[in-house]
Amino acid sequence: MASIISLASELLDRQDQELLRSAAIVADRIVAQTATGNGNIAHTFSLARAFRLVYVRCHFAGGAGMADLHVAVDSAFGSAYDARLATVTGVGTGRDAFLKLTATDMAAPSAWTFHAGDAVRIDWTNPAPGTMTWGLEVGLAATR
Repeated sequence: MASIISLASELLDRQDQELLRSAAIVADRIVAQTATGNGNIAHTFSLARAFRLVYVRCHFAGGAGMADLHVAVDSAFGSAYDARLATVTGVGTGRDAFLKLTATDMAAPSAWTFHAGDAVRIDWTNPAPGTMTWGLEVGLAATR
């Protein structure tokens, strides 16, 4: 029984080390893409090859009010495959949006892994258009 527990512990340690190595590789290949404006956010981001979403962050300034920021896949297979993946609730001036995915979240298969031709879509309805500005950054990492 002790040898089974020892073997299981060794396997878990190896898995943890592999996840850390994967996270380091992804961090080296992150491509930051940006957008800014003072209206609604309705932007897509992609790479020319398969990729993973690593993070989404958005800073808001001016104006007042809050709204939900939505992260979705705009699928290369067509609208029947588009899906909302996450919602960051109640963001706006004074409450920035930040979504950071961990190595475990991104381990394949994952909702955060995209095919070539797919895009990450970010949507947010500005409660104070023309007054509230935003700066959006999305981190994407090419997959092998």
